[in-house]
Amino acid sequence: MKRFAALSLAALMILTVFASAASAANVVEIRGPVYNGTTISGIVDAEGGLISMDATNFAAFYYDLDDNVTTETLTIASGGTGANNNVIGEKALTYRTEINEIDFEYEPWGNYSMIGFFAEKYIPLKPTSADKLAKLILDSDDKYTIRTGEQLDLGEGYTIEAKQVDVDGEKVWLEFSKDGEFIDDEIISVSTSNTSSNTWEVELDDIQDEDDVVVLRVHVNQVFQGAVDSIAQIEGLWLIDYANAMTIDSDDEFGKLDDVSIGDDYLEIKNEDTITLSRDKEIEIGQGLFFKTADSSALRFYVMKEYTEPGTYEVRGKVATGPASWNATSFAAFFYDLKDNVQTENLTITSITDRKIDKNSLIYRSTIQEVDFDYEPFGKYPVMGLFAEKYIPITGTTPDKLAKLILDSDDKYTIRTGEQLDLGEGYTIEAKQVDVDGEKVWLEFSKDGEFIDDEIISVVSGSNNTWEVELDDIQDEDDVVVLRVHVNQVFQGAVDSIAQIEGLWLIDYANARTIDSDDEFGDLDDVSIGDDYLEIKNEDTISLTRDKKVAIGEGMYFKVADASQLRYYPYIEVTVGNETVTPPDDDEVPTNNTTNGTEEVTPTEGVTPTEGVTPTPGETEPVETEPTDNTTPGFGVVLGLVGLLAVVYLVRRNN
Repeated sequence: MKRFAALSLAALMILTVFASAASAANVVEIRGPVYNGTTISGIVDAEGGLISMDATNFAAFYYDLDDNVTTETLTIASGGTGANNNVIGEKALTYRTEINEIDFEYEPWGNYSMIGFFAEKYIPLKPTSADKLAKLILDSDDKYTIRTGEQLDLGEGYTIEAKQVDVDGEKVWLEFSKDGEFIDDEIISVSTSNTSSNTWEVELDDIQDEDDVVVLRVHVNQVFQGAVDSIAQIEGLWLIDYANAMTIDSDDEFGKLDDVSIGDDYLEIKNEDTITLSRDKEIEIGQGLFFKTADSSALRFYVMKEYTEPGTYEVRGKVATGPASWNATSFAAFFYDLKDNVQTENLTITSITDRKIDKNSLIYRSTIQEVDFDYEPFGKYPVMGLFAEKYIPITGTTPDKLAKLILDSDDKYTIRTGEQLDLGEGYTIEAKQVDVDGEKVWLEFSKDGEFIDDEIISVVSGSNNTWEVELDDIQDEDDVVVLRVHVNQVFQGAVDSIAQIEGLWLIDYANARTIDSDDEFGDLDDVSIGDDYLEIKNEDTISLTRDKKVAIGEGMYFKVADASQLRYYPYIEVTVGNETVTPPDDDEVPTNNTTNGTEEVTPTEGVTPTEGVTPTPGETEPVETEPTDNTTPGFGVVLGLVGLLAVVYLVRRNN
């Protein structure tokens, strides 16, 4: 019995290690321009003596399209002690940001001071001092309707509650709280024609030793006292995270950036030590900004920002003022393989007349390319971007029959017999049984609970540990490889039987598509299908109307500035969690969206008050989406603890 207990405990310890290896975070990445060469100094020289990134070419940095306002720059010079080979010299990397004025989303309020800080939007506590900052949580001109007794969730624990409406329906008593603790309250009247009296400004003292700091603005649009409900309609919200405000000192360090200069309206931070851009690394610059380098003999890298918080983000391309062209180096949404320097998509505008893209002048083109599997022993596979999504040509050589790539991973996943590994989009793998010798595992592949295929895989030396699932009649094609699984280890224990997978690749064959020459993709409707490419043009003119979102096709849009000068960029919207949210057309009424299992209500005029309505900030941060690991480990920590308790019980009983 003691031997049995020891074996069981060992098995559970192995399971615990494997479980931690299998878990993975959901990360969204926004990248800047790709720089490619043999040495840092050579790349700097090719860029005219200075590598420079700002909001126009690095989508993570804050950018105000209407007013063409940027605040942040990141530069690499060959100055300091020099930048040779793959080493950035001392004080050659400079991050600088400046205070700028931008308009409130609720325009009657005018403008306010803001400053980007490592690709996040911050507010100076004093409009002329850059060293005391609080993150901007909300800047919105949407309408939010709340009933008395209900709270409006503003994010980060801040809420507004409508306490009461007066009997005449002309005043509302609002209360502002943080994490359930009272902060301030106000009675707001909407009876006068002076709309400024409808705005409540919450000023607080002792915020990083500063007094009279405006932390919240609320504009009440209407108040209604009905026979059943009393409601207040808010149009105009602005909030900073004053509870987590910070003061920056000259001796602070931000990752590799540790030489801080503080001006009246700017911050400038350099690197005191050299920075080596080692091969195949993510090297933190500071505050979530990274260099990402290629696994290549060439020196190839880009700067990127990582986001892990759930939410909807904007992935945009470089800003244009006339005819322009975008590829993966200038539009972060397009597919790009850093290791092999592979890109497939290009969007070009050849001619614009009076704010109209001329006929056949908007050209989207994508070609088939080959990239390495993440699990390198698998070799290479063909890939093709299609409107910023990663697709696999199911024949391998033709671009008209495509299936979306769901998973390409070299992570380790450990599953116990009888449990399923969720691969995403309804696909699963189940470990049915492990043989008594711990050398083989029987795996079953399913879609939405329906059996697809199964296989017994041996891990004995000399065996083929990789299972390829081939299916027929996928868009009229046979022998299509839809799944690759490499089994690394099999374990038959006294308590548990487990299999460890290292290497997974899966396409969404159930939703594969065939593209025909008469298909239409939004305003792109002239389709040409080549041997290894798709090219799609606009048969009609497309108006780049001021202050509009102009659909291109398949969830891709142009955003046009509210300015007399034409200024615009292409973008898509994505959310953390692999769910893409398509923004509504300007004439379309927003509808309720569900994100990550939580209902997110888009406020509109006349919406019935709902408890817990969460406002969406008026500015969404741009991002790039990397392929994410949607799989879940095949067993839970709780079951492991139960098993461990059982072992303890058996040992004690034996004693």
